[in-house]
Amino acid sequence: MASGVKPRVKVPKSAAAGETVTIKSLISHKMESGQRKDKEGNLIPRSIINRFTVDFNGQSVLDMTMEAAISTNPYVQFEAIVPEAGDFVFTWYDDDGSVYDTKKSVKIA
Repeated sequence: MASGVKPRVKVPKSAAAGETVTIKSLISHKMESGQRKDKEGNLIPRSIINRFTVDFNGQSVLDMTMEAAISTNPYVQFEAIVPEAGDFVFTWYDDDGSVYDTKKSVKIA
């Protein structure tokens, strides 16, 4: 994982089958737009998280494209239905080719 890049997610540990839950995610990333200049006047290369996906038990829940205008440390909150016990897999894609992922399990209460 690149220096300083840290994904975090908050998912309920359990839910009733069919329940809609709120999921929160945040990734610490500088999100450089490519439009600023350094002290010498050179453009700082673009470096952003350009895509964020979430799957539950292999099924796509969210597939989001991010553009240069998104803020530093992007925070995403969304709702998802939990049909059964399983795993949410969160994946962030960086302009430099790096991929960051994390997994959270949900049990049926």
